[in-house]
Amino acid sequence: MGRTFESCRGHFNFGFAIVVFQNHEKFQTFLSLLNKIKNLIPTSPLAEMSIVLLCALAVEWAILPFTKNPFIFALPILIAVAVIYFSQRRKNESLREIGYRFDNFLECFRLLALPMLAFFIALTILGWTLGSLRFNDLFGSAFFRKYIWLFVWGLIQQHALQAFFNRRAQEIYGKGYLSVFVAAMIFALLHLPNFWLTIATFCGGLMWAFVYQRVPNLFALAISHAVMSGVLVLTMPTAALHGMRVGYNYFRL
Repeated sequence: MGRTFESCRGHFNFGFAIVVFQNHEKFQTFLSLLNKIKNLIPTSPLAEMSIVLLCALAVEWAILPFTKNPFIFALPILIAVAVIYFSQRRKNESLREIGYRFDNFLECFRLLALPMLAFFIALTILGWTLGSLRFNDLFGSAFFRKYIWLFVWGLIQQHALQAFFNRRAQEIYGKGYLSVFVAAMIFALLHLPNFWLTIATFCGGLMWAFVYQRVPNLFALAISHAVMSGVLVLTMPTAALHGMRVGYNYFRL
């Protein structure tokens, strides 16, 4: 029994070593591929922004509506992620610098609180006038799960919007209203042709980009994004939001 055990253990260790070696080889190949991609990526902020924006538009308008092939769907996303990743590496931007931090969380949320309150009051009044308020949905467990997803999705969007587009716009135009406007316009553009959603994302984009330039905290922005998205869904008529669809899928029932 002991010999059998030792023999099995020996085969296991040998097999494990082969797997590790193979994975190491694959990992090296993957790193080599990343370096090749890195060398192909232009270094100007405008070119970087254009590539990521075109990748997002391609997914919304040309890929997602027409194919479910995960490889085709993943390609522009991987290109966009690679551009953002290598752009931030080239500029030595740390996670803390781009907004993954807690020391300024309360200060950032303090700046967000007043416009969020104004947004909540305005949409509540509008929803009450249109008879579309659905605040009872707040008490369902399904909505809580959706809110968690809204936070995660909001964090992903805010990373792209603020840590990439906003920061690159600042390199071109400097801090201030012009770079804030550019970031908000890009965010709104990605929500066309959904009219009300485009208006809402442009207004939200202005607020988030302005606050980010003063107090960069992506966690506070993601919470704000999730809350405002939830309020929009719970107050606006479903027909007006058109199922929150964007891109070519907007025209599908």
